[in-house]
Amino acid sequence: MFELNNIKFKDILDIPYLKINKNITCIIGPSGSGKTTLLRMLNRLNAPDEGKITYNNMDISRINSIKLRRNIVMLGQTPVIYPGTIEDNLQIGLEFSEKLPASKEAMKDALDRVELRKELSDTCSNLSGGEKQRLCLARVMLMNADTYLLDEPSAALDKNTEEFIIDNFSKFVMENNKELIMITHSELIAEKFINSIIRIEQGKVVETYNE
Repeated sequence: MFELNNIKFKDILDIPYLKINKNITCIIGPSGSGKTTLLRMLNRLNAPDEGKITYNNMDISRINSIKLRRNIVMLGQTPVIYPGTIEDNLQIGLEFSEKLPASKEAMKDALDRVELRKELSDTCSNLSGGEKQRLCLARVMLMNADTYLLDEPSAALDKNTEEFIIDNFSKFVMENNKELIMITHSELIAEKFINSIIRIEQGKVVETYNE
């Protein structure tokens, strides 16, 4: 659970109070409204100029940043793919967070969840934009975080694939009692989580169905 009090950041965000305490939350709003900045603050990629953010009642500014990002994993808009194979890319998130490697079975299950039909030994050099996004989603699933922050996780996907992946990622979150906070412009996704929406406009929270 996140709680934000008197958050200000440049002329981008001004949030007197916000609580995020559901398994799945969608952040919506027009481009340039501060959604990505807010998401980045939740795992200290940005720090507010004023105010305090707590995560499970702990001030995140006092939590070791490496430890924090083991528990709160963020996937940005642009998929990051490393040289090597599908397996290399699935394991690298665990390596960075100093966790044990995933089993072959766990990696294949993650690929199935995001509908990426590739072998673990396949190279990543010829992946399409949509395939890269799916691979990154599978990678963060394997990191077994408590909270996932996703910035437009299905932006590079067609509508049918988008629905399949979000449904499966949401199922994964609910089954494992985790937390998912995602920015989306997709009406399809927003309609699925109509009772778990935070709307931001011009850096202010103007509507919330999350409490």
